[in-house]
Amino acid sequence: MTTPTKRARPATEIKAEDVKNAGADLFPLQFVKGIGPARAAALAEAGIRTVRDLLLFTPKAYLDRRTVLPLRQTRLLLGGEEGIPDQITAIVEIRRMQILESGRGQKRLVIRVSDQTGEANLVFFQGAQYFIKSYQVGDILAISGPAELFSGMLQWTHPEIEKLEEEEKGLIHSGRIIPQYRETARMKSAGLSSRSVRKLMEATFQRYVAEELRETLTDELIREYNLLPFADAVYQMHFPGDEELLQRALYRMKFEELFFFELGLAYRKEVELSAEPGISFDTHSTLARRLLDQLGFELTSAQRRSMKEILADMEKPTAMNRLLQGDVGSGKTIVAVLAMLVAVQNGYQCAMMVPTEILSEQHTRTLQRLLEGLPVKVTQLVGGQKKRIRGEILYQLRNHETNIIVGTHALFQQEVEYANLGLVVIDEQHRFGVEQRAQLRNKGRRPDTLIMTATPIPRTLTMTLYGDLDVSIIDELPAGRKPIRTAIRFEHQLDTVWSFVRSEVMAGRQAYVVYPLVEKSEKLELKSAVEHYEFLKESTFPDLRLGLLHGQMLWYEKEDTMRDFLERKVDILIATTVIEVGIDVPNASVMVIENAERFGLSQLHQLRGRVGRGADQSYCILLTKDHYRYQMRRGLSPNEARQERRAAIRRLAAMAETNDGFRISEIDLELRGPGDVVGTRQSGLPEFRHANLVTDGPIVGAARDAAFGIIRRDPELALPTNQRIAKAFQESLKRSLQYADVG
Repeated sequence: MTTPTKRARPATEIKAEDVKNAGADLFPLQFVKGIGPARAAALAEAGIRTVRDLLLFTPKAYLDRRTVLPLRQTRLLLGGEEGIPDQITAIVEIRRMQILESGRGQKRLVIRVSDQTGEANLVFFQGAQYFIKSYQVGDILAISGPAELFSGMLQWTHPEIEKLEEEEKGLIHSGRIIPQYRETARMKSAGLSSRSVRKLMEATFQRYVAEELRETLTDELIREYNLLPFADAVYQMHFPGDEELLQRALYRMKFEELFFFELGLAYRKEVELSAEPGISFDTHSTLARRLLDQLGFELTSAQRRSMKEILADMEKPTAMNRLLQGDVGSGKTIVAVLAMLVAVQNGYQCAMMVPTEILSEQHTRTLQRLLEGLPVKVTQLVGGQKKRIRGEILYQLRNHETNIIVGTHALFQQEVEYANLGLVVIDEQHRFGVEQRAQLRNKGRRPDTLIMTATPIPRTLTMTLYGDLDVSIIDELPAGRKPIRTAIRFEHQLDTVWSFVRSEVMAGRQAYVVYPLVEKSEKLELKSAVEHYEFLKESTFPDLRLGLLHGQMLWYEKEDTMRDFLERKVDILIATTVIEVGIDVPNASVMVIENAERFGLSQLHQLRGRVGRGADQSYCILLTKDHYRYQMRRGLSPNEARQERRAAIRRLAAMAETNDGFRISEIDLELRGPGDVVGTRQSGLPEFRHANLVTDGPIVGAARDAAFGIIRRDPELALPTNQRIAKAFQESLKRSLQYADVG
């Protein structure tokens, strides 16, 4: 005898009490009326798995249909001198659809529409086949966008367009701000258009929501920041009463998301890190003073400010966790050396970790040169050293016979023991994993940590990406440094570019040529380093010494190539972006970047920073495609190719206009967004549902101030007034802490 299986009740039998008992975070969507298994699977693929997920599904845009006008009135508006609304909505019927071709061969779709008062054209230069398949004569549409008169005909070009059911016409005419939701292919196949999601959202609110969207913030925070209550904000996000309520709702949703993210950072910084005992250094160092006296130049005001902030941290009895951010050549190293001398003066050892062995060699030589004449021993520890030399260095470390050790990941291997590690300096921190950095710090009794990066990051990203670190910024270059001259050149000018490179080499200097790919790709019409190394070596520069460097080479091959370039055994180095973080080659004066339009601005700036390290004037040449090549790629029309080329040149022009890495990073953030600029997965930066780090800088600052203020006043969130925050933080936003690990 078989045991009968328990069947789930039909969706119609699910009551509000079921949701209340399960919780909106647990209640399965498939049992909500109007969803079912197929739609639930489609929503789950889009990250919507529970009732709460659905309620927090952010509209991608809004269509303001409060200005709904007959076509005749729209025409009169355009012909008059009165102010014309940016967005005009009309309810129209399709009369005919046809594809027309201009004299230049450019095709466009023209849809003739009408209402009871007149006719208009809807013009689309892209997506013609999609519209032809999706719509037919007789369909009723809501169209919205800027209207114009073109050759006497009322026209919308690429308007927002939505097909309406007959019963919806009255709802549209009532004049509302309509949310538009993201639609995945699977959602569409399950019948979940933006319109059906709106209907589903309305039904969900009516049946399930009242007791589920509990307030998460204190009454004091709501008053101080003039926030809508949470439930009201969620409702207004989906069903805005007017523009002001919509903006207040969106502000609250962004503030909510950023507040709990910053709360995790604040807890780590103010509670976890501050609770760990550190070293309280005496910052009056005769060694640091002697170095300053023998430098022969004055520190910049930004260097002095950063030094003051670092010394203040080192005096505290808690461990320092500070990020030193500065552009290439801004003088971060000398600031780090001064901090190390303070630690050495106090009887502690210092470790400086860098990404590559050749970079560790360069830093070792730099430190030894700077500290010549001072009673400070600088040693290098890397994986490739002979066993006898390595044994001697490990003995010196254990017995405090060396003061500063420079190396790669070898610094934190198991057999490495420090006598008294007091300061850890990490160069280009993003090249090391969290675990590696933590292992090095664990070699001492909670040493201070100074992280250096030459990657300028906009303030908004710094507050989120490095929110648990204190940040010092060196935002000026030393006096007398020559700015790198940057120029944009096109492929038909290649011969002129190569002639210029040859003239620089003939004058005793060296050059880099950077390509986006290692080897030729059938799918991408981009140049490759290996292919062009052979071509340039045989055809363009047969009499010069060329080297090749890319990421697929073995580590020792890369080290040997860079060493040859540094020692002037190579005139021109053909490379990929593997040189983005590399050694200083003062004799290199030219950087040529092929297919420059395919790189982000911040990456281009990092590559450009490989030159300009010496006394000679340096140059960066950004090579991009000719117009016809844009047209050939992916079969773009002449107009599309022209638009793409103009966009690329606008981006590259930003490089030619400024050498300021922070300004370039801001432009890059605006153009590409935070995920592409810093690499979301690598950086630990979450993908926010509501907030946009490009445009929401003031909200980031407000949420950060609020979160850090709460934690400083009530570190454990134990006060009765903070119980809402504590509950929300513990239940649903603990995952924020995974983004708040070491740096």
